[in-house]
Amino acid sequence: MPTLTEAAVLKALATVQEPELGGNLISRNMVKDLVLDGTKVSFTIELTTPACPLKDEIEARVQAALRPIGVEEIVLGWSSSVRRATPAVPQMLPGVKNIIAVGSGKGGVGKTTVSVNLAVALARAGASVGLLDADITGPNIPMMMGAEGQPAASPDGKITPIEANGVKVISIQFFLPEGQPVVWRGPLVGGAIQQFLRDVDWGELDYLVVDLPPGTSDAQLTLAQSVPLTGAVLVTTPQQVALSDVAKALAMFRRVNVPILGLVENMSGFVCAHCGEVTDIFGRGGGERYAAENGVDFLGSVPLDITVRQGADVGVPAVAQSQPGPASIALEHIARAIAGKVSVEAARERPVLTVS
Repeated sequence: MPTLTEAAVLKALATVQEPELGGNLISRNMVKDLVLDGTKVSFTIELTTPACPLKDEIEARVQAALRPIGVEEIVLGWSSSVRRATPAVPQMLPGVKNIIAVGSGKGGVGKTTVSVNLAVALARAGASVGLLDADITGPNIPMMMGAEGQPAASPDGKITPIEANGVKVISIQFFLPEGQPVVWRGPLVGGAIQQFLRDVDWGELDYLVVDLPPGTSDAQLTLAQSVPLTGAVLVTTPQQVALSDVAKALAMFRRVNVPILGLVENMSGFVCAHCGEVTDIFGRGGGERYAAENGVDFLGSVPLDITVRQGADVGVPAVAQSQPGPASIALEHIARAIAGKVSVEAARERPVLTVS
């Protein structure tokens, strides 16, 4: 067999297609720091998100491409550089690359649970993440994140968010006495959201997750009109009453030209802790059918799992628990799927390099 050359390695890697974004590893400039030592090849693949859902598939394709040309040892490292998916830089948030809104048509479907676990899962994967509690009149994120304290002022006079579970968190709850309700009209709610966007020192973030209140009112419109959103994640439960409401949320986001990243079906079945049997308390498959009928990507279903409630009550999100349950595994998978969708949105804004 002829001597292995760097040109031969690069040519082989140029046949490896990125399974989600399209193009190959070379044309997308994903191969970094290549070193050839005899039949040993070392290099790093730079992903567009540390939560890449297809890392194993990419590695398998690399192995399949390099082994036939005589590579006997492959030392493969991974890095990531999250790209901005919206062409316009939000003036209020210049350091934030992607803003993901999590919404629902009605309350009680687990929207905040999805928001919290999405943010923590992305942070645990290695991304820099913020979480904005835009549910001004029903703020639950501080409790569910285990975030406590009073935000301080940054050197430039902005609000410093509280950090918990590796995520920067801001909520109106940090500024209220325990048990005090927020009894505000719509304009005040919108003003608070704008202040959290404008006056919080978010720093450099790969993702800012925004937990919206249920419905289609001031908070949703304020967010959509204030900053360019990467996309929205919709949360529903399987039964028809929830689906009829999420349809309104979908129509609202489409009306204000916000891309839909996908739909999550929560509480899809109760998993018995003793026997493992699944009981479909709210039905099953309604969210997936709705997504297919309305041209929306289905991101996954999350079963009812007592560990989710137990963790939320003490500030330990499901994906951060030491013993992952079925809901934790599902939420982790959904977070990676969302990260992949954001990368696809970003790829649409960036041309692929031509390889000769």
